[in-house]
Amino acid sequence: MTEKLRIGWLTTGRGAGSYGGLRYVLDAIDGGLPVEIAVVFVNRDRGEYEATDALLAMADGRGIPVEALSSVRFRKARGGTRSKPGEGLPVWRQEFDAAVAERLRGYDISLGLLFGYMLITTAPLHSGFTLINDHPALPEGPTGTWQEVIEELIRTGARESGCLMHLVTEDLDRGPVVSWCRYSIADVVASTGEADIRATAAFAEIRRRGVEREQPFLVETLRAVAEGRLAIPPEKAIDLTAEVERAVAAD
Repeated sequence: MTEKLRIGWLTTGRGAGSYGGLRYVLDAIDGGLPVEIAVVFVNRDRGEYEATDALLAMADGRGIPVEALSSVRFRKARGGTRSKPGEGLPVWRQEFDAAVAERLRGYDISLGLLFGYMLITTAPLHSGFTLINDHPALPEGPTGTWQEVIEELIRTGARESGCLMHLVTEDLDRGPVVSWCRYSIADVVASTGEADIRATAAFAEIRRRGVEREQPFLVETLRAVAEGRLAIPPEKAIDLTAEVERAVAAD
């Protein structure tokens, strides 16, 4: 019998994607995925945001321990400033991550998963735990938000995109790749000079294809780790395209 992989689930829980990802994994666990969610951490307090509360209610209903610590309230209590693009993270962010790490230490976590977690992690957190994060691109693909990734794919006339999971390090979105899958976008993408790329049909279709695969990809990555086929950090990243496409076809 495969020993269950104990994971910590870190999320902001701000929307349907975060909620759906947790629900999908819980359904897979019910179906035999050898994973146990040891704790769910959210960087919001209960009552702070309706969508996050819905995710926490799901965790509560499954008897999963929950840790909630609002990053907004933490910042305000310390008189901190918001981070700004192109600048280093303010001091309070490391203090916050140290507080998060302290909360997670008691849960015997083998692996931490960031899924819909809207904060950049700092050393007190990612040096204390093995953390992985999903990114909506191929290993050689664009970095940034999913919107920025799709815009770049369209601008360059890319023929493929994908999902990847990488080790969380100080190198944002560029930590060592753990796993990936790929899918074609050749039939919908052509480079364009349109000012509002986000309003195009190609943008919407690429997003649909990515969302369709991100949850099966997450489950197949966790399965590979739990079954001992994938070490983290990996000796070699693995391509899970075949497994993900089978799952997409079955859904």
